[in-house]
Amino acid sequence: MTATQQQWRQRFSDLIAGNHSPTGDPVDAGARLVVTDPDGTEVFRAALARHHRFEDDGDQVVWIRPLVGGQDTGSGYLFNLSLTRRRSLPVVRADLVADGVEIDLASGQKARIEPADGPELEELIRWDDFTNRLTPEEDTALGRLDADSWHGRYA
Repeated sequence: MTATQQQWRQRFSDLIAGNHSPTGDPVDAGARLVVTDPDGTEVFRAALARHHRFEDDGDQVVWIRPLVGGQDTGSGYLFNLSLTRRRSLPVVRADLVADGVEIDLASGQKARIEPADGPELEELIRWDDFTNRLTPEEDTALGRLDADSWHGRYA
């Protein structure tokens, strides 16, 4: 692994974990994903769950979990884990930029992982509260990012 790969991967990991919090508490910070088309048009934006996985077998791929599918219910804010699925970022090139990481994707789009704020940080806080409801086994299964479907509670 090159020094550049190590640097962007470390920044990526720190953003996901919330290690850039101004208060020192990772719960006060997190990451969001912003995807743009080649012409610069934003096509997707979402907070990212606090887990990821780098895959290096052949192609460089980063597995993430964008936070979509959440809603307020009578028993609190819940996420449908069949909708809040893992997603892959097939990396062609990645660079450190300002306070984030910019990734050229195999599709020609760009993905920027940056500190979450506003609505994305609020969604991440709701996700953190939601995951406190999970059993240790469910939490571990989500963190592995190795399945496309979720069976069981919150599906």
